[in-house]
Amino acid sequence: MLEPWIIEQIRRREEEQRRRQEQPRLEIPARDERWKRERDEDAERDRDKDGDDDREPTTERGVVIIEM
Repeated sequence: MLEPWIIEQIRRREEEQRRRQEQPRLEIPARDERWKRERDEDAERDRDKDGDDDREPTTERGVVIIEM
């Protein structure tokens, strides 16, 4: 038979692990300065391709699918 303190420690670990698994997590990568520079460079490149700099810049829109 195991010592009572060992049994309690095992029970705590299992309970903590169960809580971590039950709790949903969503990790969103933080956008840094590199992302902004790349986005600006892409927009500038697109403008150069069009050759029409007098237009107002368009905002890009997209769809994000999050599977649960």
